[in-house]
Amino acid sequence: MVLVISFYTIILLISMIQLRKEYNLDTDLAYEEYLHENFTKPVSIIVPAYNEEAGIIPSVRSLLTINYPEFEVIVVNDGSKDHTLNKMISEYEMKEIKKALRVQVETSPIRAIYQSELLPHLYLIDKENGGKADALNAGLNFSSFPYFCSLDGDSILERDAFTKVMKPIIDSNEEVIASGGSIRIANGCDIQSGRILKVGLANSPLVIMQTIEYLRAFLMGRIGLSKHNLLLIISGAFGVFSKYWVLEAGGYKRDTVGEDMELVVRLHRILKEKGLKKKIVYVPDPVCWTEVPEDIKYLRRQRSRWHRGLFESLWNHRKMIFNTKYGSIGFISFPYFWIVEFFGPIVELSGYIYMILAIFLGGVYLEFAIIIFLLSCLYGSVFSMASVLLEEWSLRKYPKVSDIWKLFLYSLTETLWYRPLTVFWRFEGIIQIIRGDVSWGEMKRKGVSK
Repeated sequence: MVLVISFYTIILLISMIQLRKEYNLDTDLAYEEYLHENFTKPVSIIVPAYNEEAGIIPSVRSLLTINYPEFEVIVVNDGSKDHTLNKMISEYEMKEIKKALRVQVETSPIRAIYQSELLPHLYLIDKENGGKADALNAGLNFSSFPYFCSLDGDSILERDAFTKVMKPIIDSNEEVIASGGSIRIANGCDIQSGRILKVGLANSPLVIMQTIEYLRAFLMGRIGLSKHNLLLIISGAFGVFSKYWVLEAGGYKRDTVGEDMELVVRLHRILKEKGLKKKIVYVPDPVCWTEVPEDIKYLRRQRSRWHRGLFESLWNHRKMIFNTKYGSIGFISFPYFWIVEFFGPIVELSGYIYMILAIFLGGVYLEFAIIIFLLSCLYGSVFSMASVLLEEWSLRKYPKVSDIWKLFLYSLTETLWYRPLTVFWRFEGIIQIIRGDVSWGEMKRKGVSK
């Protein structure tokens, strides 16, 4: 507990300093010059879509209105069983085209390629189902530009998000090969025609706790790790990559449920083995809004799947841990993700079970046990509250004071109910690993945009 609290405290301090530096900048002036083609790099936006009829149209609409000089949008219909394909064809007047593909990574067969008659830079690839990684690889084969963005089919981007997420890549003279942006929760927001009109907070306790969780993960965890090039994950919901290096790594791995983390770990591994000082960074300000599960059944599936994906990424590259060849990635990032993130649920669940048994069987130093329990509640809540305060202190995405208070108060209850639930779901993921379960699990979306 002392080690975990110490690590998180250091990460929090680094995040506070970094966010404050960003906050003090004149952001409008800092990004103005990047709106000219001479200073930017063109980007291919790849949107894998499987049964995304509820959100694909507003998501694409938001992409078409981004404030960026040169880009193309490639929607990859991964064998959807709903009306995703027909909706895209109808909404954007898409016609089938004949175009030769340079197959640089293998994918499931392509059925057809479409181009919008209204917007020539909007494309639609219809292919047989092969999973999200396979769909991203298909988009990668088709893409024209040196950088690409992976974006979920239900995501809504703020207009200047690309300008901001591309800035470290442009400024670094290709030293930065990947850049990830912040993910925020769209449930409870007023979204129309692919644009965020009003940021709000959902009423569902599950969604509120996920909001706090996302704030902690992005504003604390990823800023701190990114500062020292220790980042092992860029969210599949919003990240920009160098096409050259992703192809050099072999594209997205198709036999994993955590393709986003696995790719980032593989990129780190390749760069270290080649002795190159490239960076993978996280930028806190660019915001992508995405829908999260409101039903406990789907949230449970998601968290179990995430834990399986974490294991696959760590296990496939296990030679990196405590290996001097991989520097701080092998000595800091890998031990942290193995001990705290992967084995954490086993330790916590064992603690819950032991305490329950010990109460009935005797042998508990009750006063000391209560103190330790309150300490664990306190430190978890403190870090959650700190994330909410960081949000209000720097980015200020939630305009209503009542929303901030609600987040603040809910963060006090996290250890009492939400944390044990996520621990159990992550432990379920470990059981699924032992059983050899490789299923993705259905994720039903209701759509958050009008």
